[in-house]
Amino acid sequence: MVPSFLERLQQGQTLLSDGAMGTELQKRGLNTDDCPEEFNLAHPEIVQSIYSDYFAAGSDIVETNSFGGNRERLSQYGKETEVTLFNRKAAELARAVCPQGHFVAGSIGPTGAMLEPMGTLAIQIAYDFFKEQAEALAEGGVHLFYVETMMAVEEAEIAVRAVKESTGLPVVGSMTFDLAGDSVRTSWGVDIPTMVQRLSDAGADILGANCGNGVEVVLRAMQEMRPITSLPLMAQPNAGLPEIKDSFIVYPETPESFEEKMKAVLAVGIGILGGCCGSGPEHIRHLRHLINHNKKGSDD
Repeated sequence: MVPSFLERLQQGQTLLSDGAMGTELQKRGLNTDDCPEEFNLAHPEIVQSIYSDYFAAGSDIVETNSFGGNRERLSQYGKETEVTLFNRKAAELARAVCPQGHFVAGSIGPTGAMLEPMGTLAIQIAYDFFKEQAEALAEGGVHLFYVETMMAVEEAEIAVRAVKESTGLPVVGSMTFDLAGDSVRTSWGVDIPTMVQRLSDAGADILGANCGNGVEVVLRAMQEMRPITSLPLMAQPNAGLPEIKDSFIVYPETPESFEEKMKAVLAVGIGILGGCCGSGPEHIRHLRHLINHNKKGSDD
């Protein structure tokens, strides 16, 4: 039998995730005012080509085009009634090109709203939004979930709990960190021990850091997480800090420099390695080389 996702992590394997979805969509026609999740229906061939490119580059796991697919975020485009349709289609497109022994992860990002009492979004409503999205992605056939790019630990907790309780599938709980003196914190001031404790208690199977200011910050996050949790870790940094060149947003890390910097991240002991904004299939191809080389070295 083919080992399950969690079994492979428990065996000590490092699985390769994918790179960015947003920047790849932009390269293939997504405009700044477009709803990314609507592309699942309007341009399924584009979305599926990105999935296929990442699998071809060596990804073990590819994320669905559903990061902003919750009811709150979709309401910004007047698409809040399309949650189930957009998310289910995102998963179905990925599953259709997923090779045997590989996995599809349902991507779930923040709502973009502030929870009560600081904001107006009630905790139960937020839970219901995440549950609705998770159930649609599960209907489409995802194997696991990435709750990612979270900055408020309360929202991350709610999302992890909603996904776990509604689907029972493995869940990554990942937050975005910035440097804060000798440590790292989210923009909401959440430190690593708080994140580890609260997301573990909420039911996360894997803990991670993604997006942010590049490899260095994610490395620091991994170094702080590793000694205080036995759960597998996920690292998916941006390809550096974005810059504006000729009216376009570009990311400075080349596939070669990205691979070189990620050596230190892999050495911490990582279960899932991948990229976030600015990283594309070629970055992932280089990470495939890094993981394979590291495995060969450990086998010698």
